[in-house]
Amino acid sequence: MNKEVTANKMGTEAVPKVMLSMGIPIILSMVLQACYNIVDSMFVARIPDSGNITNMGEYAVNALTLAFPVQMLIVAFGIGTGVGVNALLAKSLGQRDEEKVARTAGNGVTLALIIYIVFLLFGLFGVKAYIGSQTNDEVVLGMGISYLSICSVVSFGIVLFSIYEKLLQSTGKTIYSTIAQVSGAVVNIVLDPVMIFGYFGLPEMGIRGAAYATVIGQVVSMLIAMYFHYRKNTEVKSGMQYLKPDKGIVKEIYVIGLPAIIMQALMSFMTYGVNLIFGTVSQAAVTAYGIFYKIQQFIFFAGFGLRDAITPIVSFNYGMGDKNRVKQGIFYGILYTEIIMLIGMIGLEVFASPLIGLFAMSEETEALCVLAARIIATSFLFAGGNIAVQGVFQALGCGLNSLIVSLLRLCVVVLPLAWLFTKLENATFMIWWAFPIAELVALAVAAALMVQANNKMIKPMKE
Repeated sequence: MNKEVTANKMGTEAVPKVMLSMGIPIILSMVLQACYNIVDSMFVARIPDSGNITNMGEYAVNALTLAFPVQMLIVAFGIGTGVGVNALLAKSLGQRDEEKVARTAGNGVTLALIIYIVFLLFGLFGVKAYIGSQTNDEVVLGMGISYLSICSVVSFGIVLFSIYEKLLQSTGKTIYSTIAQVSGAVVNIVLDPVMIFGYFGLPEMGIRGAAYATVIGQVVSMLIAMYFHYRKNTEVKSGMQYLKPDKGIVKEIYVIGLPAIIMQALMSFMTYGVNLIFGTVSQAAVTAYGIFYKIQQFIFFAGFGLRDAITPIVSFNYGMGDKNRVKQGIFYGILYTEIIMLIGMIGLEVFASPLIGLFAMSEETEALCVLAARIIATSFLFAGGNIAVQGVFQALGCGLNSLIVSLLRLCVVVLPLAWLFTKLENATFMIWWAFPIAELVALAVAAALMVQANNKMIKPMKE
């Protein structure tokens, strides 16, 4: 164990190199994750009209938009718990505490099973009330209930994958988590048209087919990640005894993970709030936001991928007491994240129209979506700084700082501004500016908190 920890590349390789070697596989896997979210919407948008109902595809995209906050909430609990497991396990590796490493991994799996049970119950009993709170349209309501019920009841795939992915990332084995993520994404993309439109002898299932394709892909990713963890993660001991809940371990996981859960859940809350607020402007605005949000995920998920490399690298070296490598991890993490977001901003400004044209929406919805893309893309550089710094806060155990930044960028600023802008005569133009303003305010606060964390936690470390 000690030899393996000492040789771990997070503590030995040059920080820029290890940042890229760990970050690029995560980025690729997360971008592909965003890709199959978009593919879902592209296929669903082409669901043929039925009976007297025209524009069935647009109804279906609207239903996906309304269901999406709960899907993000499921991911929030999985990834947020995984973030706590990731940081604690990486730190324990740096401290060479073999027993704590094993108990952290085992408790992470147990927590994932508990999370799944909660969303299983929601899928069985709560979906109708949730979708009904956002729409009175019977077509959208029926589609939303069908889709979200399946995604919730079979959510064990995404929840457990989130934990096993972080277990692989926390030991620097990001290539294996990437293989698992990519495999599930490919399965989802292949099954989407087959199950939605009924190819190869399967019945045409419409939006239910999109849900089944999604959960099957998630289960495939989970199974592959489990295989790699138990076969390749030799630094982490496994056994049923480590699954037993340990109050101390659970507390340490959620000191870091709970703010991360809340941070991720705020994205769900923001989307739900935006759906309600934009619904007072038009349903086209809701659909346009839903489409743009999935396109935006290409860029944001790439940033999140680098953040997920920043956290274990900084946490590992902080546990080892290596001040220089901690500082390098922070510097290169912020630099690389900003480069990613700059490329994304330029790409979206240039290609917004052809990208959005792939969804075959009405002229009104397409025009609104292009407008949203070109305005909100200006916020990406601010968002890049926020994302990178939040990864640093998680690595240092400053979960509250991450939570503060998330509250500002996802709720405290953006929702009141969006509501205020709906009251203006040019609401369809102004509502999109709520997002860049919120990111800029959050970045100013994030910078101040980063200076504080540096003075308190990094400067006192020995050179």
